[in-house]
Amino acid sequence: MTPLKSRLQDDLTAAIKARDELRSSTLRLTLTAIHKEEVAGTEARELSDDEVEKIIAREAKKRREAADAFEKGGRTEQAERERAEGELLGDYLPKQLTDEELDALVAEAVTEARAAGAEGPRAMGAVMKIVNPKVAGRAEGGRVAAAVKKALAG
Repeated sequence: MTPLKSRLQDDLTAAIKARDELRSSTLRLTLTAIHKEEVAGTEARELSDDEVEKIIAREAKKRREAADAFEKGGRTEQAERERAEGELLGDYLPKQLTDEELDALVAEAVTEARAAGAEGPRAMGAVMKIVNPKVAGRAEGGRVAAAVKKALAG
């Protein structure tokens, strides 16, 4: 079992013992999503920490989107719970980049892409290709794309 997955498992056990309903249900759902991914396909396999991290990020994103949807629907209680679950999952993810850090990485990638001859509309794809591996899980795709558009326009 990977260190991240065993940490989730240990935290789930602790949450159950502490009767922490929010934490235990959130971790249970996340571990279920990880297990589903492990048994998907033709052969069961153990996921790496990076793969587990991607699943946790996906689950956290689902919670944020659900919170927004509940908020728009006027269901603030459910929105608050979804937000709390998303924040709880955030504790298991790498620290998110600040706007300044993201802008610096994007500026570097724009310079690199232009040096490689990427101009105009094609530059967006080239810059994203360069910046995505550097950002990997530390900023959401939409946020990265917005920063790249801003940098290319400026």
